[in-house]
Amino acid sequence: MISPAAEPEPVLDAAERLAALRLIRSENVGPVTYRRLVARFGSPSAALDALPDLAARGGARRRVSAASEASVEAELAAARRMGARFVIQGEADYPEMLARTEAAPPVLAVMGQTSLFRRPAVAVVGARSATAAGARLARMFAQGLGAEGYCVVSGLARGIDAAAHEASLATGTVGVFAGGLDKPYPPENRPLMRRIVDGGGCLLTEMPFGWEPRAVDFPRRNRVVVALALGVLVVEAAMRSGTLISARLAGELGRLLFAVPGSPLDAKSAGCNALIKDGATLVTEPADILSALAPLDARAPQRRGLFEDRADDGGFAEPGEDDRARLLRSLSATPVSLDDLLAHAEVEWGAAQVLLLELDLAGRLERHSGGRLSVLP
Repeated sequence: MISPAAEPEPVLDAAERLAALRLIRSENVGPVTYRRLVARFGSPSAALDALPDLAARGGARRRVSAASEASVEAELAAARRMGARFVIQGEADYPEMLARTEAAPPVLAVMGQTSLFRRPAVAVVGARSATAAGARLARMFAQGLGAEGYCVVSGLARGIDAAAHEASLATGTVGVFAGGLDKPYPPENRPLMRRIVDGGGCLLTEMPFGWEPRAVDFPRRNRVVVALALGVLVVEAAMRSGTLISARLAGELGRLLFAVPGSPLDAKSAGCNALIKDGATLVTEPADILSALAPLDARAPQRRGLFEDRADDGGFAEPGEDDRARLLRSLSATPVSLDDLLAHAEVEWGAAQVLLLELDLAGRLERHSGGRLSVLP
């Protein structure tokens, strides 16, 4: 069993922690908007105060208000009852690998040992309806990686996920929820989740307590699973499989992708075989992964500040009405890159960021892959 580590002291005081949770739980505030709001106004509490006016300036058809203190206090009480807590991006126990990705969740609900986040990790994913051979392979890889000091990350699903978690209970495993910590899916994995926490592992989610996972929440969960790891191992996957979403995300996030080959006659291996054809590293034993990851796992990235705007360097500037008119004329239902938008609208970066915040909070801005943007009428 992993020895428990002392929990780092929270950096924010109680009032700002409450404000951070209220802000990310507010209507039309996602991870990117949250990050830009706190970068613009300096703290979650100041961003909360600015929400209604920003949304109104963006053209909101009704008043957009922040999540209530009562709803967030209820969530904090639910976390205490479960022995869980919240970690804010920028605090010492927030996962650095996750923090370095675009749209990293600003707040995580966690249960268990966050010290695991400081270890190199590999995500092990695959079919929910795994074969006996597939489950055995998942256990073999998870045990081998764990023996070499790697944390095993997965999504707590049936099949390959569960086998990988089971095999790494003694060496360290992290399970990521698609819903709230109090709404595990599938329900039959509750005993496994308890063993993960009791054995020194960790459970986490970006979703609120009480949130029932929906189909659209699982790709979001997959993104967190992939972001936590240096590499992603796909053990079994059909051609039309949610597992292949994780494989695609590995490419987007710059993670190494590994796949276990299978018979061309086995439909459950078709996805893995296709990934190998497309460039994934073929692996048949843990040593294959360890060799590929060796140059990466000694990295020591610098921790970023609580309210640092990681992706954007230009600051903010109050836009004029001409700026607003030109940017709105340049946006449409057709997605466009930010660079193209700025060039066409002839709006400075800092002013554009304020205008985009207003549109986001008004519920009019849509974000697409590759950072492209479009607007609703």
